[in-house]
Amino acid sequence: QVQLVESGGGLVQAGGSLRLSCVVSGSIFRLNAMGWYRQDPGKQRELVARVTTGGTTLYDDSVKGRFTVSRDNAKNAVYLQMNSLKPEDTAVYHCNADVYDCSFYGCSTADYWGQGTQVTVSS
Repeated sequence: QVQLVESGGGLVQAGGSLRLSCVVSGSIFRLNAMGWYRQDPGKQRELVARVTTGGTTLYDDSVKGRFTVSRDNAKNAVYLQMNSLKPEDTAVYHCNADVYDCSFYGCSTADYWGQGTQVTVSS
C-alpha cells in the first residue's frame, strides 16, 4: 500500500508564497518521476511541475519563474515552492508519484495520487 500525504496549502494574498510538501510511504522499490498537478472544480487536472529521479524538471508555462519543484530522494518527498502567487493559482493541488515496486508476483510501475491540498490566493 502506497500513500502520498500532502501538506502546506492554505490561504495567502496575491504576491505571497507557499511551500507544499508531499511524503510517499509504503511498499516502494523505487520512486520514479514525482510532481504536482492542480484542479479547479469543473476543470481537468493539469500539470504544474514535475521532477525526475535525476532532477530534471518540467513546468507549466503559467508557473515558470515563480514555482520551483524539488525532491529529497532520501525522504521520498517532493516539494513545490510557490512564489509570487496569483489568484489564478487557486486550486486543489495534488501530489503524484510514479512508483516501481516488486513483489512475489513480479515488478510493475503504478501511478499514485495524494488526496489534495487547497491553495487559495486572494486578490
